[in-house]
Amino acid sequence: MSDQVWLSHLQKHRAIAVIRASNMHIAVKMAMAVASGGMQLIEITWNSHRPGELISQLRAELPNCIIGTGTLFNVQQLQEAIACGAQFLFTPHVDVAMIQAALAKNVPIIPGALTPTEIVTAWTQGASCVKVFPVQAVGGVNYIKSLQGPLGHIPLIPTGGVTPDNAEDFIQAGAIAVGLSGQLFPEPLVKSGNWQAIASHSHQLMDRLNNYTS
Repeated sequence: MSDQVWLSHLQKHRAIAVIRASNMHIAVKMAMAVASGGMQLIEITWNSHRPGELISQLRAELPNCIIGTGTLFNVQQLQEAIACGAQFLFTPHVDVAMIQAALAKNVPIIPGALTPTEIVTAWTQGASCVKVFPVQAVGGVNYIKSLQGPLGHIPLIPTGGVTPDNAEDFIQAGAIAVGLSGQLFPEPLVKSGNWQAIASHSHQLMDRLNNYTS
């Protein structure tokens, strides 16, 4: 998938569901719930249970969704993820070798960065866009807004502190999209298997972000 196509998906959907689970069966249920709520961008963290199998299964069972992975730390993990069908790649840090490896396979890579220097480094090395993580630790929405002046040309995806309640604020502040993890999957709902409630919350989130699709 080219960067241009990936960016168009981000502009259309605006929110990425980040799934981190120690049980593959539960992870599938989580993915199905958010997909039924209208979320089509789903990230399976590489430190989940059997992530490669999970990505392959979701690619088959959710053909209308874009399934990627995150929490990748090295080139070997990245290559394994691509081999399993990951359609986009998130890392928690900036690693030039990983960016180059992803570019060679034509898979969008979104490195994690925090400071302006890290963000610009990731961008100039070829990242499709940049994950700002953990955004809440450095000011949340106001930090994204502050970056727009000098770095408004770089597509930013804040994660780490994004919730269904403040996701819209991040988009208004200039983010191309947001990543939501634990806040999208409240532990009591996951433990009780209340997938309908998670689907409903996902649907409400997408309704709020629908005004910003392009």
